[in-house]
Amino acid sequence: MAELNTTQYDALERAIADRRRMSVYRRGTEYVVVPTRLRQIQGREALEAVHPTTGEHLTLYIDEVESIEVVD
Repeated sequence: MAELNTTQYDALERAIADRRRMSVYRRGTEYVVVPTRLRQIQGREALEAVHPTTGEHLTLYIDEVESIEVVD
C-alpha cells in the first residue's frame, strides 16, 4: 500500500488524536501500536508509534505498510 485513502487517513488522524491502538501490517507482521505522530522523514511519510505494553518507540513507513486498522 503506497498511499492511504482519505478514509484511512481520517482513521489514522483520529487514532493519533484519541491515542487509540492500531493494527498495522508490514511485511507479513502485525504490529499493535499507539500512533503518536505522522511526519515526513527524507521525503517519506512515517508513522511514529509506541508499543502499548513495552513502551518501545517504532517508526513505520507508510509506503511499507500493507494495511492499517483502528482497534476498538
